Amino acid sequence: MTRPEPSSDETCSAGDASHPVSPDVAAARAVAIAAAVAETESIDLIDAQGRVLAADIASPMAVPPFDNSAMDGYAVRLADLAGDGPWTLPIVGRVAAGESVRAPAARGPEALRIFTGAPVPEGFDAVVMQEHCKRDGDKVIISGKRPRVGENIRRAGEDVERGALLASSGEPLSPQRLALLAGAGVASVSLFRKARIGLISTGSELREPGQPLAPGQIYNSNRVVLRAMLSRLTWAQVEDFGIVPDDRPLLERTLEDAALACDVLVTTGGVSAGDEDHVAAIMRDGGTPLEVVKVAMRPGKPVKVGRLGQSVFFGLPGNPNAALVTFRQIALPAIRTVAGLRDVVPVWQPAVAGFGYARKGGRTEFVPVRITGRTDAGVPVVEMLGRGSSANLSAMAAADGIALLPPEDETISPGMPLRYEAFRMP
Repeated sequence: MTRPEPSSDETCSAGDASHPVSPDVAAARAVAIAAAVAETESIDLIDAQGRVLAADIASPMAVPPFDNSAMDGYAVRLADLAGDGPWTLPIVGRVAAGESVRAPAARGPEALRIFTGAPVPEGFDAVVMQEHCKRDGDKVIISGKRPRVGENIRRAGEDVERGALLASSGEPLSPQRLALLAGAGVASVSLFRKARIGLISTGSELREPGQPLAPGQIYNSNRVVLRAMLSRLTWAQVEDFGIVPDDRPLLERTLEDAALACDVLVTTGGVSAGDEDHVAAIMRDGGTPLEVVKVAMRPGKPVKVGRLGQSVFFGLPGNPNAALVTFRQIALPAIRTVAGLRDVVPVWQPAVAGFGYARKGGRTEFVPVRITGRTDAGVPVVEMLGRGSSANLSAMAAADGIALLPPEDETISPGMPLRYEAFRMP
């Protein structure tokens, strides 16, 4: 499945703040209001690493384009190898990679010295690797078993047939995929333009690292972690609006400007119900419809999702772990949709709990974990770090990833199967 789907029992109104939705439903609603950027651009293949393809690409040629030798050795006609070996054949020519050689007129049994990648002349139907041959002047002695038809020959179109699909729209171009395109002679590709992601950190208490702290102030870690995650996305372009203090008119102007400039707008802080939580108040008082108001998850319950002007809007909590988790689980699938990617959901893998944990049910919990071993089947055994505090930076820093604890499980016991997401951005 490439898109998150809401479950059938969670169909409450998006604006019903009294009924938090599950993280999967929140992500699905965010994806539903996101649309891929319309603009495309043509980029040289050499510069297209990681970008998102905007159109299918069919191979303009067969790969390889001609029959060629897979080994250094001797090209032969099997009809010339009569009876049982060893066979002695005169050497009538030599062909290396990059050369074009016409097949010599057959004058009886004969062989061609040939090198890896060299074209196999018409009529020669096998290549005997040189380890099975011994040269004697202008003759070659072939020992061992009789070669098969096509042995050590890479046939034209064996890898890719002309017209075959090489890459699909919505696919990020990996180095391996770029190599395939290059091998087929593709020089440039049509790509979606980069998705413009706006970041705003809110809060008068925030200072950037390196600045002096006054009493009651803290350093802004959310900006750093979100910028770091987004910097790994070669299909995204970050527009950073910095820190905006708890000044409602200033924040309103910044939100308006950012929404005009960006495809997606991500804010941190100011989304709860306090007097200084201006982001939530601006959205509410401005009549902006929200698809998600609360999410039944820990950390990260007071997430806001909707549209602000032309942007998909995500109001994330200000606590660092809550911002990180909600960005990965709820905002990122929609951001990937905006970028034109087909596959948008988080990549989960099975894991086994290596810890015990008594918890209050009813909410999906995402906890930082470290891999401490593997089962006999190779499944990671994970240890929980910290106790789920949404402001605990050290636990996340030491974690290999996040484990999902289902809302119905109030007790996590050692050996219990879990779902685990590694800290990586595909």
